[in-house]
Amino acid sequence: MLITTAELADGRTVDVRISGEQIETVDADLAAEPDETVIDADGKLLLPGAIDAHVHFREPGYSHKETWGTATKSAAAGGVTTVVDMPNTNPPTTSAANFDAKAEYASHARVDYGINGGVTGDWDPDSLFEQPICALGEVFLADSTGDMGVSLDLFADAVEAAADVDLTVTVHAEDETLFDESTREADAGGVGREANAELWSAYRTAEAEKAAVERATEVGQEAGGTIHIAHTSTPEGIDAAVEGGATCEVCPHHLYLSRDDLADLGTYGRMNPPLRSEKRRKAVFERVADGTVDMIATDHAPHTREEKETSLWEAPSGVPGVETMVPLLLESARQGELSYERVEELVAHNPAEIFDLDSKGRIEEGYDADLVLVDPDEAREIRGADTHTNCDWTPFEGRLGVFPELTLLRGEVAYERTPGENADRSSDAEQFGETDGRNVRV
Repeated sequence: MLITTAELADGRTVDVRISGEQIETVDADLAAEPDETVIDADGKLLLPGAIDAHVHFREPGYSHKETWGTATKSAAAGGVTTVVDMPNTNPPTTSAANFDAKAEYASHARVDYGINGGVTGDWDPDSLFEQPICALGEVFLADSTGDMGVSLDLFADAVEAAADVDLTVTVHAEDETLFDESTREADAGGVGREANAELWSAYRTAEAEKAAVERATEVGQEAGGTIHIAHTSTPEGIDAAVEGGATCEVCPHHLYLSRDDLADLGTYGRMNPPLRSEKRRKAVFERVADGTVDMIATDHAPHTREEKETSLWEAPSGVPGVETMVPLLLESARQGELSYERVEELVAHNPAEIFDLDSKGRIEEGYDADLVLVDPDEAREIRGADTHTNCDWTPFEGRLGVFPELTLLRGEVAYERTPGENADRSSDAEQFGETDGRNVRV
């Protein structure tokens, strides 16, 4: 396969030849070989497939929320070609047997994947570390979906164990001793979008994040471990991660949404950590733009409408996001808020480096031909009904995104969209390839 006259994020115009599963040549003016498939990318932007290093694909245990099949279709349609799944499933991924149970579901993936190991009071690190896990975590310093919160003593033991086998530890950093319990006594109003979700943001305080990040990085330094802070939602949390020698990620919902959006979102905007003030959101965006933040990851955590349509204190936390991450970032680049090179760093270069995905994340010779082709000028309205996840709603409803026209996984078509003539996209044609995802650690 030959992709011709593609523009890269750094502004170069190149031809890219793919041989088998890998990129063979990146150069200008390559001549097509006999019978070679040629894709004319004139006027299009070619990016490496994105790596979403934080997803919850819900299986085993919660197939009504999401499946590996639906989630990875959604990923491919959003330009994500590698995902890393978190351990809070049922059973949790805390032993070799539980890893094998999840791996059976993951065999239905349409994109490449990593599976993380988890920590609970009865975890089995000896058997777990014999499995091809991508990292340890997220290790929960406060309960979230799955009730896997651990004590600081157990956390320290887990970091030491991971350090012994050179595994990165991904941390959900919230100190639940700093949650504002007085908010639990307040009337949160109605259900669903009528609920006062401001109370959830007041309950799980910004101070709780900063304190937990500081403690997690201290433990990492003491144990000689490698710490990655998941879904930092505050500038204070980001700064504490950097000062503590950890890497960190920001989620699209913390990058683009704030407490100002909660009046419209209600329980659909409940997540952990919660949405923060608009002032803090802007400060987080500045740290994403200036290079302080290492990566963007989605914390894709789908729940059904029925589950979200309840009271604030009973609704589950989490929002979908794997299909909208890249489109939202590309729209920011289209608007001049981020450079295309910075987007590429955030979703490809840096996640590959941090999690040792040596063949991923770059458009260079010898790398996997995980590639995404977009028209950088074609912004489309995001609509939950158009997404391919099992969760048919999105917190980004009505916002603009730049969506892929073609996603390749190791040289094979994972997703292809042919834009139609109608502005409402009703004439677009879509198709998914029969790509088989692989565990990146095998």
